[in-house]
Amino acid sequence: MTQKTKDKVNILFVCHGNICRSPMAEFVMKHLVREVGLADRIRVASKALHTDEIGSDTHHGTRAVLDAHAIPYEKRSAALMTRADYDTYDIIIGMDEENMRDLARLTGGDPKGKVHRLLSYIGENRDVADPWYTGNFDVTYRDVDAGCRALLAELGKS
Repeated sequence: MTQKTKDKVNILFVCHGNICRSPMAEFVMKHLVREVGLADRIRVASKALHTDEIGSDTHHGTRAVLDAHAIPYEKRSAALMTRADYDTYDIIIGMDEENMRDLARLTGGDPKGKVHRLLSYIGENRDVADPWYTGNFDVTYRDVDAGCRALLAELGKS
């Protein structure tokens, strides 16, 4: 499922606005990568697929759930994924079916097989719920954490 083209692996998490789910996944994955001593090998970032929140910092609900789990994060600005990012990143992770459709359009159908849905790493074909709409950042965190841990385990096999 994952593709590695060099010693360093570049992972991009994406969601609609890059203020809730994708930055949550970015900071969770960075934390996990540091814990296992792979920060020099795995680079992690996040971006938006829509312009709604470009320039906005991480949502306060995401920051609160990261604080509750002692996951460090930094101030950031939501940024938009571009076609060039497809060439930069080895693995691109969407959060839901809408993201996957947007990614297919943006990447020309994912010809290099880089695009995956986060929960596919735990063997589930479902969305990571968007807490912007649900208000439930804890449920989203559980899914993001499980998906990131499974992705990291898969990377450890390569």
